Parts: sequence; structure tokens; C-alpha cells
Amino acid sequence: MRRVMYVMLAAIAVVALSAAPARADGFVSPWAGVHFGSDVDNGRGAFGVNAGYMGAGVVGGELDFGYSPSFFGTQNDFGNNTVIDFMGNLIVGVPIGGTHGAGFRPFVTGGVGLIRTQIDGGTVATVSQSNNDFGWNLGAGAMGYFNQHVGVRGDVKYLRNFSGDAFDVNHIDLGTFHFWRISAGVVLR
Repeated sequence: MRRVMYVMLAAIAVVALSAAPARADGFVSPWAGVHFGSDVDNGRGAFGVNAGYMGAGVVGGELDFGYSPSFFGTQNDFGNNTVIDFMGNLIVGVPIGGTHGAGFRPFVTGGVGLIRTQIDGGTVATVSQSNNDFGWNLGAGAMGYFNQHVGVRGDVKYLRNFSGDAFDVNHIDLGTFHFWRISAGVVLR
């Protein structure tokens, strides 16, 4: 009886020690993009970086940072004017071709964070102002990998601020500042 028990414990130890360790699929993606669908000057450029991980290849998290110089218009009209967004997102993607090596991963993403607008004044906007607003974003895209470490990423996201008391349990007031962003960049994992 003891011999059978030792054999079983040895077999369990061999199986446990031979199992492949789970690995997170981390990535960094610098991007360039353009804004559209807002009430202000559309077609302005933006750039930023996404960094995150995909635990078990399907669900993960990412940090999204975007910087949009001259978002509201020219410096003559609005002075130095920018929009900065910093979001913490949940990302869900399906790896087609596996999580390592060449492959394709369509994904959806969404989260909450900061949207900062700043206008320093100009001929149209004569008063300087800046706002730090709690906001949200929702988007979709795809990552395509050429090999184990390098690929491309493209996505489209909708960003919008909350206004008033965003934490009122009876009413969530969606703000009036909103825009769409389409972006593309290199992805490194």
C-alpha cells in the first residue's frame, strides 16, 4: 500500500513540475492618430502610447495615454491648446493563431480615466482655461503580429467626459465634450 502511495505522489509531482507556466502577454504600442466626430475642428493629429497585458491571451488590462496638440484649432485662434487623455482600460481579444509567434488578435476595449483640456487664449478664445474631467472610452481594433515580438495595431475609440456628479447613483450625467479617435502604430511584446 505504501509503495502505491509513493508511486502516486511521484506521478503527481512529475505532472505538477512538468506543467508549462502561465505567461501574460505584455505589449507596448506607440501610436499616431487623428480625431473626428467632435463639435470642434476635426482632423487634428494626435499621438500616444498603449501599454498592457493579456492574461491567458484573452482578457487583460491596458493603460492608454493620448496627447492632442492644437485640438481645438490653430494657435493663432486658440493659443496653445491641447487635449490629454489617460485611461485605464479592460481589453478583451481573441488570439487567432495563438498567443506566441505570428498571429492576429481582434479586440474590444473600454475604461475610465482623465480627459484634460487646455486653451491658453488667442484671437477666438481670449480667456485661458483648463479642465480636468473624469471620462470614459470605448473602442475596438486589431493587433497583427509578424513574429514573436513585433506587429502592428490599429483601433478606433470614442472618448467622452462625465459632467456634474458622475457618482450620483440616480443619474450619470454624460458630458458634452466628446470625440472619436482612429489610430495606428507598432506593437511590441
